[in-house]
Amino acid sequence: MAKKAKGNRIQVILECTEHKDSGLPGTSRYITTKNRKNTPDRMEMKKYNPIMKKVTVHKEIK
Repeated sequence: MAKKAKGNRIQVILECTEHKDSGLPGTSRYITTKNRKNTPDRMEMKKYNPIMKKVTVHKEIK
């Protein structure tokens, strides 16, 4: 049987940075996983925001 890992992969929440400034109701959030050892700093990805109907930068929140 395989050994259980310590858990280097964690779930993170990505939230849109441009949505707060727009004044529109609601939020655009995505859930993804990252490797804690390879990316110790906060993630930043371009994802689709369905409320604003365009691709925007989403940053990791905690």
